[in-house]
Amino acid sequence: MAEPTGAPAAVAVEGLRKAFGATVAVDDVSFRIAPATVHALLGENGAGKSTIVKLLSGLIEPDQGHFAIHGQRARLGSPRAAHALGIQTAFQEMTLVKDLTVLDNMLIPYAPVGLTGMIRRRSAEAAVRAHLDSLGFDVDLRDEVGGLDLAVQQKIEIARAIYRKPRILLLDEPTSTLAGRDVDWLGEVIARLKASGVTVVFISHRMREVRAFCDHLTVLRNGRHIASGAVADFSDGQIIEMIIGRSIAQTFPPRPAISPEQAAEVFAVENLSAGHKLRNASFALHKGEILGVAGLQGMGQLDLFLAAFGMREIAEGGLRIDGRRVSINSPLDALRPNIALGLLPEDRKTEALFIKLTGKHNVSLPVIERLSRAGLIEGRRETEAVSRVFDRVEVDRRALWTRVGSFSGGNQQKIAVAKWLFAESRILLLFDPTRGIDVGTKHELYVLMRAFAGMGGSILFHSTEIPELVHLCDRVIVLYAGRVVAEISAAGLSEHAIMRAALGGDAAGEIAA
Repeated sequence: MAEPTGAPAAVAVEGLRKAFGATVAVDDVSFRIAPATVHALLGENGAGKSTIVKLLSGLIEPDQGHFAIHGQRARLGSPRAAHALGIQTAFQEMTLVKDLTVLDNMLIPYAPVGLTGMIRRRSAEAAVRAHLDSLGFDVDLRDEVGGLDLAVQQKIEIARAIYRKPRILLLDEPTSTLAGRDVDWLGEVIARLKASGVTVVFISHRMREVRAFCDHLTVLRNGRHIASGAVADFSDGQIIEMIIGRSIAQTFPPRPAISPEQAAEVFAVENLSAGHKLRNASFALHKGEILGVAGLQGMGQLDLFLAAFGMREIAEGGLRIDGRRVSINSPLDALRPNIALGLLPEDRKTEALFIKLTGKHNVSLPVIERLSRAGLIEGRRETEAVSRVFDRVEVDRRALWTRVGSFSGGNQQKIAVAKWLFAESRILLLFDPTRGIDVGTKHELYVLMRAFAGMGGSILFHSTEIPELVHLCDRVIVLYAGRVVAEISAAGLSEHAIMRAALGGDAAGEIAA
């Protein structure tokens, strides 16, 4: 990979190795990142990307090898040591303090103090406001972070890292919670940083963003360096094959020859209004169907999914199961055998899983009473039943006794899906299930979804990745300003049709003024 004449690499990785017990996360990795470039770090979940980010951030130290930063060998023994060298990180698993305001989070841990040791809040607030304005990011500094959408939280994480004026910025899957205009916003921010001489390391599973934002790439697999070079020198197929070690002949499984629209209705919403966004929505989901839900960020899709699962109060309208009106006032109602809904929520680590419990306990917990007799859990029966569903979703057997937090993001998501298969859900509500998942695991989830539908299950599926909706769904409804503004059949599905409707027009006509 060519570097500017006379300019040392912004980051040189030399013979890096890091093991956690018997697991070797990074094994003899060497590569270079040129200054004032955007460099993609690619690989499956568990390939070693996040370990390298943590090493560069000073959170952990290597067992062997070293880094050189702008030509000088560096020991990154702590986050402060990394900060001193101009390295800042925006993590995918966000480091924001949910109970503090946006302003307080922006100032941690370098708030300006006066001679008395007190924070100069007025000047700090003015500086932070000016910084966010310069990024084109409008958020109330007095809001508590925990009450904001995940996309807004992610933008705060990114804005805070930039506020510290980095020379090297590490972005760990920054778009995993972003969509549409927010991704465009990030692209503009990255371009400005690069133009000002900042080096950006960009981790993503979305090839479109890698091509749009990045100059060079490095591919890791199983903790080892596979290839580095200019992004333009590789096709998408070559990159995917390097990432997973094999080619994926067809990313999306084929749709059924006969449209499920003619099958029986299993779930429907009728003039449904819920939360702050969803207004007067109506549609039906049929047996064996994957029904997509498209829309820009904050158009009511989250209210829809939470209301369907009994987690958002319904203001008007109602729900039907098998043609009958039902009341779903809590997740417990949703789990009843005559309803049998399962929800895969937006944030798997805080909403879908108990990270400190084993995979077995996560999977069996929603329906543990089915495995109990006289108030006692039948352990052997539980283990055998969970093991069968792990085989079905292709999760390693060690998940039976290992904490979920020890697994990669892709395997965590498969465990979250396994929970609802174990509960014998016949309707799955999947809210952006491939967020932050590598290409290999995405393919496995696509196959799993199509197999579930093929056996008579039904899926309501929201994704921020429009190609998934186009190629995986039998039909797509589009939300705009909290209302269903379009319904697109498989024959008419295209990215253009979905985006036109998502921007306020109909799927084929003009965009509304």
